[in-house]
Amino acid sequence: MTDAPFLTGRLLLAMPGIGDPRFDHAVVAMCAHDEQGALGIGLGHVVENMGLHQLLDQLGLGPGVAPNVPVHKGGPVEPGRGFVLHSTDWGGDGTLYVADRWALTSTQDVLKAIIAGRGPAQWLVALGYAGWGPGQLEEELRHHGWHVADGDDALIFDVPAAARWAHAFQASGIDPRLLSSMTGTA
Repeated sequence: MTDAPFLTGRLLLAMPGIGDPRFDHAVVAMCAHDEQGALGIGLGHVVENMGLHQLLDQLGLGPGVAPNVPVHKGGPVEPGRGFVLHSTDWGGDGTLYVADRWALTSTQDVLKAIIAGRGPAQWLVALGYAGWGPGQLEEELRHHGWHVADGDDALIFDVPAAARWAHAFQASGIDPRLLSSMTGTA
């Protein structure tokens, strides 16, 4: 591994001018990061014109007691694959526990539990994920593009998606209005 720390359980915040419009104002919850690569769930944007009830209908599931919350754009990789990022008070087959902070489940079991009112206390649904191959994220971290922030449950589960990017920078002690998309070398 390079000199960059493993980032599981942390947040990646896209810097202005990252150079990839898919990551403009991105907030990514890092769920796995090791020598094999990295996987995160985007939390900074929602899928336009899609609520949870529409997604559940597409899956042949009724909404039950689940609220019709927005569905997040989890990332550009496998945008048709669903994920639920949730609190650790619920777990099922295939649930990945992330640094004792939160959990990630990609099976319908968690959706069925949410529908029935037996799911995790806090959760959000995303389509797709952000992924990096071995060493790719570490290389990106050496250049202008990403800011690493603490994984904050309140930020993830309580702050609306459109406000997460600015809120996460502010929580890091950075005024996002002062960030520049210009880079240089010293």
